[in-house]
Amino acid sequence: MSRSLIIAVSLAACFAFTLAGCKRTSTGQWPDTPGPKIAVSFAPLYCFTVNVSGERGSVRSMLSTQGPHHADTSIQERILLEEADLFLFNGLGLDDAFAGKLKTTTSNKSLKMVDLGAKLEADKATHGLLLGSDGCGCCKPGEDDAGHAHDHDPHLWLSPVLAGKIVDEIRYVLRGAEPNQKELFDRNAAEYQLKLAAILTDGKKLLKDKKERAFVTTHGSLQYFARDFDLVIAGSLQATPGQEPSPADLKKLIEKCVKDKVRVIAVEPQYASHQSPKQLKAELEAAGIQDVVIVELDPLETATATELTPDWYERKMRTNLENLAKVLK
Repeated sequence: MSRSLIIAVSLAACFAFTLAGCKRTSTGQWPDTPGPKIAVSFAPLYCFTVNVSGERGSVRSMLSTQGPHHADTSIQERILLEEADLFLFNGLGLDDAFAGKLKTTTSNKSLKMVDLGAKLEADKATHGLLLGSDGCGCCKPGEDDAGHAHDHDPHLWLSPVLAGKIVDEIRYVLRGAEPNQKELFDRNAAEYQLKLAAILTDGKKLLKDKKERAFVTTHGSLQYFARDFDLVIAGSLQATPGQEPSPADLKKLIEKCVKDKVRVIAVEPQYASHQSPKQLKAELEAAGIQDVVIVELDPLETATATELTPDWYERKMRTNLENLAKVLK
């Protein structure tokens, strides 16, 4: 039996004994560092959290090549959660089911689950910044929305503005976990907020002279990104992430792009093998649209452990802006 298989079997056995009520022992999944053990659902939250926590505690992202839209739990993730102090997730219908499954399968009764999207919804000032799932504005800042529900766009992290709001919420959570480290978390959060503000400022400067502002997206993930950088989403190829458009939906999108002379099609690396972007490009060229171009814009939903560094979010966001600036006229 290979060493890796032996380790996997041992971990599974340990997890099984934990669920059976036996005394929990270390699985070796977390480094022996001071501070809280913080699990997050996916890559952007890793970057936000590790920049706020700094040298206190350790942070692990639960998902890598599996994005939050299609996430399912594995034995490895459930074992990881057994020793975690906190689990932070995006919420708003993105990774709620994934978080729910983890909550019901863990025997870690001291684990604190934190729904960051719900915290932003609960803040009246921030609530006014949220969009409906159709990209339309939801509520005016400070408006009391009690008594009616909203289906908010969950892709908060693609807005540097909303990313800053998430960082604030993470700061409050960590301060609650370690009150004696309040100054450290406040300082780290303030420093990271400056980096997020620089992404916004530099991105607007990069795009400010572009007469073209509209482009097509793979799925409806870039509404907040477009709003922050004064761009327009002409339409999306996928109503459901990973699912190709119906002939009728593709026809409507072609007609809209021809009418508005939209020639930029953004594709996500996670769905690079799909044929609909190439089909749309061919149809627009046949309809007389000049210089139709396909550009890669990453929604930052997946990242392997080797890719994921504290500055991963900053680098990816800047690459998206640079890619778009190269093709917009």
